[in-house]
Amino acid sequence: MKIKAQELSDKEQVTAHIKKLDPSVRKIVKTLRHIILSTNKEIGVRIKWNNPAFYYTGEMKPFNPKEFKREIIVFNLFKERIMLVFPSGAKVNDTSGLLEGKYKDGRRITIFKDLNDVKAKKTVLQNVIKKWLTLIDK
Repeated sequence: MKIKAQELSDKEQVTAHIKKLDPSVRKIVKTLRHIILSTNKEIGVRIKWNNPAFYYTGEMKPFNPKEFKREIIVFNLFKERIMLVFPSGAKVNDTSGLLEGKYKDGRRITIFKDLNDVKAKKTVLQNVIKKWLTLIDK
């Protein structure tokens, strides 16, 4: 009898993904992960679009899944760049300047240069996430 290999949980998949990253970005990604998850207990993380993605885990009114209303932030680590993509960031009234871009699909981005940049923007990042959470259609 062959025993099926146990599948990894979402958290374990994200941890495994981060371990494979270049050491120069690994610590930054781990720090951002901690900051985002510590912002609210109803934020979860999983691998989506081949990168760590943070989403709202609480109750919501029914919606078309292709609208990605649960998705808060997705990492974009292409070419070792530390970029956060906020798929619906345009709905947040961000006056801090953290969210950049004017994409027609409503997404906004933030790029971090290094760990010091992450630490400097920690409070602003958490405030943007908290604003996003208040806009959820529950």
